[in-house]
Amino acid sequence: MGCPTYLELTFRPDLELVTDVRDFVEAFYLRVLRDRDLSGRLMIATHELLENAAKYSLDGETSLRIEVVPGPAAHAITVRTRNRAEDHHVTTLRVYLDEMRASADPDAYYLQRMRRAARGTDVSQLGLARVRCEAEMQLSCTVEGDLVTIHAETTVR
Repeated sequence: MGCPTYLELTFRPDLELVTDVRDFVEAFYLRVLRDRDLSGRLMIATHELLENAAKYSLDGETSLRIEVVPGPAAHAITVRTRNRAEDHHVTTLRVYLDEMRASADPDAYYLQRMRRAARGTDVSQLGLARVRCEAEMQLSCTVEGDLVTIHAETTVR
């Protein structure tokens, strides 16, 4: 694999379509990358980010872009979702991402989020913690007006 590959999709997903896209992404990238672990990690990130986009989109529309850029020693991989969101959802997202970045241990943070979810005291944000822990990707977001882009990125040797 010498040149960048990407998949881009804009649609109005419901939770059933999120599952279908997740399954397609896993099969597609298994064939492109020939790496079951890595295609599984892309599947996790795709599922969790699309599920959040479907839940929090103002108009139901979201875009997904998955890009793999090969380098001489490693692949740069990005999963990105973009959708419109209400201010309070954006604020919550930023708080969770800041909290996640402040935690040095992805596993411990994921367990902490699971405990909070079990208590049912707030929005769990387990999906974002799962992307960081199980997909081994770093998360960030950019906001332009009400347009939110969540980036999950990693480099794989």
